[in-house]
This record gives sequence, C-alpha cells and structure tokens, in this order.
Amino acid sequence: MSERDHVDIQKELFGKKGGKLGKYRELVLGTSSLWYLVKYELIMLLSSWVPGALGMFLRAKLYPLLLGRVGRNVTFGTNVVIRHPRKIFIGDNVVIDDNCVLDAKGPSNRGIVIGNGVFLGRNTILSCKNGDIVIEDGANIGFNCEVFSAGSVRLGKNILVAAYSYFVGGTHTFARTDIPIIEQPRDAKGIDIGENAWIGAHVVVLDGCRVGRDAIIGAGAVVNSDIPDYAIAVGMPARVVKSRLEGVPDAAEVRG
Repeated sequence: MSERDHVDIQKELFGKKGGKLGKYRELVLGTSSLWYLVKYELIMLLSSWVPGALGMFLRAKLYPLLLGRVGRNVTFGTNVVIRHPRKIFIGDNVVIDDNCVLDAKGPSNRGIVIGNGVFLGRNTILSCKNGDIVIEDGANIGFNCEVFSAGSVRLGKNILVAAYSYFVGGTHTFARTDIPIIEQPRDAKGIDIGENAWIGAHVVVLDGCRVGRDAIIGAGAVVNSDIPDYAIAVGMPARVVKSRLEGVPDAAEVRG
C-alpha cells in the first residue's frame, strides 16, 4: 500500500468530545468500554512497576487479560508501555525488556504481531500510526531501537538488530509550501527485512526499502534503497561493497 490516509492524531484527540477521560481511552485503549478501562488501570497499577521475580510473575499472569494474544513463557520487564492492547499479539518464549513501548494505535490497522522466540531489548519502541508491525520468529532486537509503521513493517526470522537502530516505515509528503509538512498527507510504502539479516548499531532504514535475506548492514548506515540478498552494505547512503557469496563453494546452491 503506497498511500495511507492522513492520520492526524493531535486533531483527532483534541477535537473529540468526552473530556480528558475520553481522550485517554482513545489514545491508550482504542475502546470506549468503561469495564476495559477499569481492568487496564488495575492491572497496570498492580503489576507494571513491580520489580524482581514477583513483578515478572504478576505480569505473566495479568497481561494476557489485556492483550490480543499472549503465548507461553512470555516475560515482561518493568514499566512496559502498552497502547491499544487488543491489537498486540505475542507468540511463545518471548522477552520484552524494561521500558519497552508497544503502541498498536490506529483505527483500521491489525497492529503488532510478535512471533516465537523474539527478544526486545530495553527501551525499544514499536510504534504504529495506523500501520502494522510484524516481527517474525527468532528475531533479536537490541536496546533503544525504534520500529515505526504507518503502513507495513516486517522484520524477518532470526534477524539481529543492534542498538539504536531506527526503521522509519512512513513519511510525510512535502509538495505544498502553503501548509506545514505535519498537515500534509502521509506516504507509507513499507519496509521488509529478510530472514537472517544483521542490522548494525545506529542504522536507519527508510520507508520503501527492502533488505534481503542474510544481508549485513554496517554500523551507522542509512538504507534508502533496496539491498540484495547476502549483500554487505555500508555508508550514508548504504552501498553494497561485497556479497557474502563471493568465494563460497556451490554459491548457486546457497542462493536457492
């Protein structure tokens, strides 16, 4: 999907009636249900901040009552921020470290889907603006990363993402000069990261880009175009400097 309807969260929130409580429910819960609000508040109050083994036990038992799905053996760290929880789906054997943000906000999106065996490092943010985020099985996302989606962002199986990386799954158009950029339509072509890829520290992947399977992106690179399978790319903007298949016996078979 190349074009998305402009979602102006600020105008939606501040223009709505219902007072501060109504705006809070719209921003955090995505539902007007009073019962769900009470349940959410009680669960977060009783468990989100509790340290140690007791806190992990409480969150493991209580958070599944809020989220769309939670598999077996899921560990939630302290102070995890959860927004639009019914649109968050988590597989088995997942770790979500302290201070992560899972924000599935949007009026018509599916939300956030996290596969089996995924690790989300401390302070990492998954942020939807009416987009979808899919993190497939075995992915390891380092600390202080951000995945933003106004359309579709997929992080493939067994990828490794180092700290402070940013996946920018959407942008504003800026053709007009008579109105601020923030008021212009949002464009979102999506981001796709192939399985087994390694994304180095401080990498930025821009909207509309595909990183191929088993590719390596060097630290500090800015990816603004597609990177082929098995490629090693570095720089700003990222440029392919080598193929991992060079010198590998039976390379054609590996490609298959």
